[in-house]
Amino acid sequence: MVKRKKEIVLGVTGSIAAYKACDIVNRLREHDYSVTVVMTEEAKYFISPLTLQSLSNNKVVTDMFTLPDNYDPLHTALAEKADLILLAPATANIIGKIAGGICDDILSCVVLASKAPVLIAPAMNDKMYMHKAVQENIKKLGSWGYKFIGPQKGRLVCGYKGIGHISDTESIVKAVRKVLK
Repeated sequence: MVKRKKEIVLGVTGSIAAYKACDIVNRLREHDYSVTVVMTEEAKYFISPLTLQSLSNNKVVTDMFTLPDNYDPLHTALAEKADLILLAPATANIIGKIAGGICDDILSCVVLASKAPVLIAPAMNDKMYMHKAVQENIKKLGSWGYKFIGPQKGRLVCGYKGIGHISDTESIVKAVRKVLK
């Protein structure tokens, strides 16, 4: 009997930290995970779906209304096959959508349709991260069993250091491996 690879759905959102998804995909594949990348429209401004498809060896999903190869509602098919959903980088926007039950893109639909564990690696400006609304959303998702990896203090796109820098790749991969043991 052939052992099935664990399936990770990697959600990439519209953050400058989207470039880190390349390294995350590579590291996850080194640990023999299958990775399917789901990108928001905003993420495509920062990184190409072709790049992530080349690294993952899987079709990258960017649109809920793309016709699948075989009929299967795409968001539920992805949700069901996922052993884990990893949102890296996760913006305040996607955190708020999920906490509010809003499903207006393929990524939010996959997350809300899945029973798989969800790991979230936030990446945003420190003022956004510390805003009461974001902190409430993080607390709410934590109470539902969602796990957070970071963020850490580091250089932000605005040029100064603060909390909101995406966690390093090794910490993210370590958290994934811990959940999938």
